[in-house]
Amino acid sequence: MSEKRDFTHLRERLLDEEQHLLQEIRNLETAIRTSEVGIDVDEGDPEVTEREKNVALLSALKDRLESVRAALRAMDKGTYGICERCGAEIPIERLEIYPDASLCVKCQAEVERLVKRGMYRELETLSQRARRSLQLD
Repeated sequence: MSEKRDFTHLRERLLDEEQHLLQEIRNLETAIRTSEVGIDVDEGDPEVTEREKNVALLSALKDRLESVRAALRAMDKGTYGICERCGAEIPIERLEIYPDASLCVKCQAEVERLVKRGMYRELETLSQRARRSLQLD
């Protein structure tokens, strides 16, 4: 990295996205709390189906919020725009499209391929063990 990149506009976008996600999460949590599903419901009941969809959406929104917050923390630490996997600089064009991207395109594709094959968790576990063993030495 030869020069410091200016991410001011991306920080603003991430902060706006964080506020938007927080509002969406609050709205969805309220909807879930106020939707009552009886104990004796029929299979395929639309209220149950709607509640299940809302719970899944809530989980996705919380994951997205964590990703946005991780990007903001990386900005604070000075590591934003650096691939967490290989250490390469993430192109600004990618960050413009996905401001919370933590992987370069090459590593993202590799992770997605590993996830699809069910191998990513195993790889992450091995990587964590290796880091811990290096810290102990």
